Amino acid sequence: MQKTFRIIDEDGIHARPATALVNTATKFKGTEAYAEAKGKKVTLKSILGVLSLGLEAGDTLTLITEGSEEVEALSALQEVMIKEGLGELHE
Repeated sequence: MQKTFRIIDEDGIHARPATALVNTATKFKGTEAYAEAKGKKVTLKSILGVLSLGLEAGDTLTLITEGSEEVEALSALQEVMIKEGLGELHE
């Protein structure tokens, strides 16, 4: 499953929000979670991976989940993106 977001935080995705995404992704042991942006795909279970995307305001980010809890994981990650003011759903 996947959902795409447009980054709206003026600081982009820096260490604090990246940590929130990584902590959320890590809770779902049976599910792989990835972040894809700018032609690069990284695991969402690595803070350095997420930060390496260099996401800034206006960029698009696709969150991808695969596994036994992919629906729950994607829902939880979407909640972090919106609650933290990081991004909005991008159709």
